[in-house]
Amino acid sequence: MRIGHGYDAHRFCEGKKMVLGATEIECEYGFLAHSDGDVLLHAVSDALFGAAGMRDIGYHYPDTSEDFKGADSAVLARDCADKVRDAGFGIDYVDVTVIAQYPKLSPYIEEMRKNTASAIGVDVSRVNIKATTEEKMGFTGRKEGVRVHAVCILSE
Repeated sequence: MRIGHGYDAHRFCEGKKMVLGATEIECEYGFLAHSDGDVLLHAVSDALFGAAGMRDIGYHYPDTSEDFKGADSAVLARDCADKVRDAGFGIDYVDVTVIAQYPKLSPYIEEMRKNTASAIGVDVSRVNIKATTEEKMGFTGRKEGVRVHAVCILSE
């Protein structure tokens, strides 16, 4: 068994749609990012790569490459999961914590679970997503962006 941790954060920006866990969230902001900014799938991908000992998402999909400008993070997460499987690992479980004062995410959690599971090619029972606030502290508390932590378990 291998355990991986992933973390990502993005600030809000106007003029983009918000996508979290391959789910469009009703919000007047999106994320400032080279790709679509799906901070949840970025953290999950980092957890998967980390557990497999395969560096991180920036190594595989650098934000300096035009190939990934505006990229769909669900496509990148699928590729990440394929790379992890090709290295001989099974994806046993993914647990995600989204830290956001805004927007309210509870109405989207089940769709985010389904879409995240689909993106990484596992049954939805192998993905847990929860959301919390930071009680108005820090940049998330000031409604400037979103942070995500993800952990995963891989089997050899």
